[in-house]
Amino acid sequence: MECHSADGAEGGIAFDQYVDSAKIQSDFELWEKVVRLVKERQMPPSDAEELQATSIQKFVSAIEYELSQFDCSVEKRPGRVTIRRLNKAEYNNTIRDLTGLDLHLADDFPSDDVGNGFDNIGEVLSIPPILLEKYIQAAEKIAAAIWQDPAIRKQVFPYSPKSESLEDRVFAATENVRLFARKAFRRPIREKEAQRFLQLMRNVWERDGTEAEIMQTITVAILSNPNFIFRVEDEPIEQQFDTGETVGTRILNSYELASRLSYFLWSSMPDERLFELAEQGELVKPAVLVAESQRMLRDPKASALVENFAGQWLQLRDIERLSPDPTLFPNYSKELGRSMRQETEVFFARLIQEDRNVLEFLNADYTYIDGALAKHYGIAGVEGDEFQRVALQSNRRGILTHASILTLTSNPTRTSPVKRGKWILENMLDEPPPPPPADVPDLEEGGETLGSLREQMEQHRANPSCAVCHRTMDAIGFGLENFDAVGVWREKDGQGLIDASGKLPGNQVFEGASALMEILSEEKKEAFTRCLAEKLLTYALGRGLGSFDRCAVNDTVESLEKNEYRFSAMIAAIVTSEPFTMCEVTVK
Repeated sequence: MECHSADGAEGGIAFDQYVDSAKIQSDFELWEKVVRLVKERQMPPSDAEELQATSIQKFVSAIEYELSQFDCSVEKRPGRVTIRRLNKAEYNNTIRDLTGLDLHLADDFPSDDVGNGFDNIGEVLSIPPILLEKYIQAAEKIAAAIWQDPAIRKQVFPYSPKSESLEDRVFAATENVRLFARKAFRRPIREKEAQRFLQLMRNVWERDGTEAEIMQTITVAILSNPNFIFRVEDEPIEQQFDTGETVGTRILNSYELASRLSYFLWSSMPDERLFELAEQGELVKPAVLVAESQRMLRDPKASALVENFAGQWLQLRDIERLSPDPTLFPNYSKELGRSMRQETEVFFARLIQEDRNVLEFLNADYTYIDGALAKHYGIAGVEGDEFQRVALQSNRRGILTHASILTLTSNPTRTSPVKRGKWILENMLDEPPPPPPADVPDLEEGGETLGSLREQMEQHRANPSCAVCHRTMDAIGFGLENFDAVGVWREKDGQGLIDASGKLPGNQVFEGASALMEILSEEKKEAFTRCLAEKLLTYALGRGLGSFDRCAVNDTVESLEKNEYRFSAMIAAIVTSEPFTMCEVTVK
């Protein structure tokens, strides 16, 4: 209580708020963190009175008992997703699949905001005025491009009049509009919507508009409509918002599930197969959802999951902005940086396609490289731009020894064990350390910094308030110290031999990166799979997770364990989970 109470609570953890209840149902994450820190002897800190082993056991047992009382069956809480605007990637892909035009017009849109680590989170996807103007301009360009290309026009508007009579021409145009709107809105259009579109067509026709002007006008109207720009999940009229109090749940309909599935795995609209199943009402069946997810993962469009999920989870999008010191690392170039990113993307894509064990993210003894990376790694036999599978040398294992990750987690002039350790804790184990105390300087700004980097870090950890977090962060980071700031293997740092040994909580001792990866993939596999499940579920839902979502996370981790940790098992568990297939509703 001395350290963890009131506004100045250490690490933001305050226990004085729990007067009569631990609030397990709402504050589960905090108590899990407390248990982990105490079990790993990270708490109490080294400068505090040491707890006896029996006291620790009693403490941990008591909290774990409370955690075991978390009841997923108390009430269904699938959560509510804020209505979501298509982000830039989704807009580009949707236009491509809707019209056949790969125009990338969204590249000129303002950047999407990021929440919970991803740019598809409904709560942050607002529409500034400039974006509304961009939507209208883009719609006009798309409409013109459709009409200028006869093949594209026939694909988008397939109905042709049987004759030149006005009646047949109106009928064909009407059917084309209904079909286009159905695909654009990702559901059947309602009669009132159809009548408004038809009235708009009549207005243009009455002003002596040509067929091209009529169809382009209606195309712009549809592509500027909120039902296209947003992913709308309609509640029944009798369940519209009133008091805002959540009182129940509903199962999403097949069209809503089709959109959730397609934007999760493809970052795009449903294809014709999904539309057919939605029309038949089949997607509400878990077996059909699973079968479709398997089909979709085999489709080339699943590359969107690599680009948009892995690109943000692993922060691969940031690689193009890196600038290692050209004097210290003259072999680094933007082209090499692109190869680094592609290595990790190809690895992820092949893991999906071959339905491999997700623990290979940590311990794979193979990778995919082109000629540039082969030279960078010192691997013989690979030339040219094509990526080939190669066996890794014994000093590299998994994606954490990919040059992409190693460069991302370094400074421009040197490696950073702290950055590397912190990155792994946050992105692979979901154990982010708290922010550093305000009065502690960065390593470069400290007082005495003589000796090797390891010795400097030991001086930095002399502050007891730093030691608690740095003990694990630094150990993980130093396990990767044999790799320089651009991921090249080295034995020395300057004149001194590198010491890549370390000890993790629980007296887990290792020597070098490969041994560290074995510990992470064995001793920390539950933490890793839980972290990956949480990241994927967040991305799939487009919202941050709450305490009740842990039921779906638990089911996903359990499904992984039962299915040899295959990637498809994780996807199947997510797309059939309550948060994915249901939503909360309110009634008057």
